[in-house]
Amino acid sequence: MKAVGAVVRPFMFAWHFLTGIPLSRAHHDPTAPELAASMVWYPAVGILIGGGLVLADVMLAKVFAAEVVNALLIVLLVLQTCGLHQDGLADTLDGLAGGRTPTERLSIMRDPRIGAIGATGLVLSLILRYAGLLALPHVLRIPALLCMPAVGRWAMATLAWASLYARVDGGLAAPFLAHLSWIHVLVATAVLTVALSLSFGLQSGLVILVGGAAIVAALWAGCRTWFGGITGDTLGATNEVIEILFLLLVPSLLTLS
Repeated sequence: MKAVGAVVRPFMFAWHFLTGIPLSRAHHDPTAPELAASMVWYPAVGILIGGGLVLADVMLAKVFAAEVVNALLIVLLVLQTCGLHQDGLADTLDGLAGGRTPTERLSIMRDPRIGAIGATGLVLSLILRYAGLLALPHVLRIPALLCMPAVGRWAMATLAWASLYARVDGGLAAPFLAHLSWIHVLVATAVLTVALSLSFGLQSGLVILVGGAAIVAALWAGCRTWFGGITGDTLGATNEVIEILFLLLVPSLLTLS
């Protein structure tokens, strides 16, 4: 029973942290090690979210035009995650626009109000996501919808492992980093690699993974320079950036494989 609990509880914490859909009320009060272990499940939760998008895409396409379906898929994705990552993106952009030092940027990001740059960036991100969905070749649509959320959540786990926490007084993401190890990231990467390989083929899946790792490395350098590390907001922004770039670049990346 303890072994089962050691698996189930981290999965539940990952699910409840990444989505707004309650699965169980029996699992609560996570420990710091359990929060770290939950990141192993981030790509798996992403695949489940992607599966929901695929199912919705198939059903909605029977009723609505492609343009309407794409807009509704974005609405569904935001509803599934309660806008958590969009909020992180807006806060991160406000911090970058309004602060000159890491300390100033972090202070701005804690303001619950959204600024002009954050709002503009959020709108533009939704437009780019819509354009990416609209331009997806039909043959790539189902695998892309399935894997897009998994790639974004894998990127969050990888960036969290590679980075220091920016706030000296702690915050939402701090417990995740305290016990996060390379083993957690390795397992999460293995799960994502299997999903990409089954969806796109082994060679194409590895190309996507290498491209994602390069983007994560660039985001790591940016977070270190601009904020002195990561926060919950920058992790949410990372998910948004990775998902959007995945939609925009995957057709081109796969022509290289």
